[in-house]
Amino acid sequence: MSDFQNMIEGYRRFKAGEWSRERERWAQLAEGQSPKVLVIACSDSRVDPTRIFDTSPGEMFVVRNVANLVPPMEIGGGHHGVSAALEFAVTQLEVSEIVVMGHGACGGCSASLSQRFKDMRPGEGGFISDWIDLLRPARDAVVAEHGAEGPAAHRAMEEAAVKVSLANLRTFPCIRSREREGRLRLHGAYFAIADGVLHIMDAETGQFRPA
Repeated sequence: MSDFQNMIEGYRRFKAGEWSRERERWAQLAEGQSPKVLVIACSDSRVDPTRIFDTSPGEMFVVRNVANLVPPMEIGGGHHGVSAALEFAVTQLEVSEIVVMGHGACGGCSASLSQRFKDMRPGEGGFISDWIDLLRPARDAVVAEHGAEGPAAHRAMEEAAVKVSLANLRTFPCIRSREREGRLRLHGAYFAIADGVLHIMDAETGQFRPA
């Protein structure tokens, strides 16, 4: 049986089980959504935020990409997928919380440290290189303190990626104004895959502590 066929079998279990048991909720969701939280997480298959936070459909608006990154606000040409999702969640859904969640063993952060995709062509690593270049200043600081290898460097880079995204979120006027008015709160989090511990960033110190 192929991996896709396994997915279809999983869908059938979902349709016969969870969907059938919560048919009324799905009927309500068909009329619209009103999540209160936007989660920005990594695309990594091991860190599904709906599983980690044990939420039901309709509770979170989720953006996932390599290394859970938010670019700074830019108004030039190009397609701004993350910015569009942020704009929709903040100005249309009016979420009241934004969580940036990094994680252990992040491949994007590892690639930033090692520079393994540097100078590669698009389609061969170039797109990855351009994207994680958002981490370059943070990467330089991490390497200066911890070097480019080892557990301490990787953990520092993964936590730094969360801080970069939080800082870039605040370059968006719609986020900055709502946060200033107390209508929106930003949080940093880090999920350690190996031990299953979620860490929350202290906004004052920048330190991550177990939840």
